[in-house]
Amino acid sequence: MALNFQPSLIMLGTYFDKRRPLANGLAAAGSPVFLSALSPLGQVLLEKFGWRGGFLIMGGLLLNCCTCGAVMRPLEAGMKRKMERVQDKYEAKEMLPIGERAEEAISTIDGVKKSKKTKKKQQPRKGKKLLDFSIFSNRGFVIYSIAKFIMVLGLFVPPILLVNYAKDIGVPDTEAAFLLSIIGFIDIFARPSCGMLAGLKWIRPHVAYLFSFAMLFNGLTDICSARANTYTALVIFCVFFGISYGMVGALQFEVLMAIVGSQKFSSAIGLVLLIEAFAVLIGPPSAGMFVLERAVGHPTALPA
Repeated sequence: MALNFQPSLIMLGTYFDKRRPLANGLAAAGSPVFLSALSPLGQVLLEKFGWRGGFLIMGGLLLNCCTCGAVMRPLEAGMKRKMERVQDKYEAKEMLPIGERAEEAISTIDGVKKSKKTKKKQQPRKGKKLLDFSIFSNRGFVIYSIAKFIMVLGLFVPPILLVNYAKDIGVPDTEAAFLLSIIGFIDIFARPSCGMLAGLKWIRPHVAYLFSFAMLFNGLTDICSARANTYTALVIFCVFFGISYGMVGALQFEVLMAIVGSQKFSSAIGLVLLIEAFAVLIGPPSAGMFVLERAVGHPTALPA
């Protein structure tokens, strides 16, 4: 899955510049489409084919990634250089305040490009680094990485524990599984909508603030979910969680590219996903331990 995920995001950054936020939002909407169907489908497959047959069918569905990967084509060398130049200029105009600073940044980019071409003629060509760790000298990237690590510690906990929590408070299995479908259904519309919003001319220079709001909104939604002890309350939580989750999913990589630029995006996304992997490894098991300790320490705190 990791080998599928990262290259697809890099390809989006290669092919799109002006409408990249919308492209990210539409591409990210594929995940909630399947999430909305995964839980009910898993129940049906388990009942009819058992867990072995269910996994076999899921594996067959995942083989469609091969078809999607087959239609991706690298840009020709000349077109790629032209796209990178256009992207850098467009990002400078969009991400910086209008006026002299934007024009100054564009002239600086052109100067850097010309100096690089001159150096390439003078010096022998070197192999491109697989991961450019010099990106950690970028303060914005460091802050982004720390923020994403903290956020991801809890981001995936609700989807993982939600169904079991609903069953614990007496919700039937089918209705409990439907809660994930609600999150996925709301997420389907939240991601493209947020991508369109982030692409607006007066929003895109401030997309980092919109992403910060999405992170804050998601955290507050999780805090309020502690009061949800009925099925109706859980449905309301799922609606708001789906909106905030979709906003985060649509904006996270657009903000990363705005911070590091298209040239270092492939290294940046690789390092960010590596950092996130540790957070995913720590977060959900830690939440499970907290639930277990609460149940052991206070046997009446949770339903039997």
